[in-house]
Amino acid sequence: MFTGIVQEMGRVSGIDKKGGGSHLGILSGQVARTADIGDSISVNGVCLTITSLQHGIMLFDLSAETLKTSNIGQLKEGDRVNLEPALRPSDRLGGHFVTGHIDGVGSIKHKNRIGNTIEVKIGTTEEVMKYIVKKGSIAIDGISLTVVDLAKGSFTVVIIPHTENITTIGQKGISDSVNLEVDILGKYVAKFLHTPAMDRKDDNLLTVLGKSGFL
Repeated sequence: MFTGIVQEMGRVSGIDKKGGGSHLGILSGQVARTADIGDSISVNGVCLTITSLQHGIMLFDLSAETLKTSNIGQLKEGDRVNLEPALRPSDRLGGHFVTGHIDGVGSIKHKNRIGNTIEVKIGTTEEVMKYIVKKGSIAIDGISLTVVDLAKGSFTVVIIPHTENITTIGQKGISDSVNLEVDILGKYVAKFLHTPAMDRKDDNLLTVLGKSGFL
């Protein structure tokens, strides 16, 4: 479990693609210093397990499923990545609950600098959009952000200077891909409300929630 509060930008030291999977190396300072083999690390929002750790380089195995459902396979040597170690019981929850299991990949449609902030519009599939609500949380490349606007097939977030400086989001350009994970609590609520029993007995509740933008 993670919070979406990025602790460091690491750098891809190498990626080796073999068969259905790959091996990914990340050069890190802060995160690697406190990490150990077997630890879970969020890399651009994807939960990966350290298989080797030496001289500040964390090595990860990438499964075919990870390559299929995220943009991790597009990384190249030298690329910057967002890093966050797994949440500890004593840690503060500064963002929102993030599992590291990607729901889909989006693409940046528009960027607009307003004062010292950046509005970023991201397009994605309807399957992902149905779980996104205005003022709700979403993890974009592992960054916990708040949705400020919704449109058909897209949503908008605002990037503050601190987030721009310590994460990769400010370096992204138009058409660049981003990993998306919707709020897990919203998915649980949606699943509960769409059980057969709820569909039969609470049509009025579903209608109200739908009109309010929660479904």
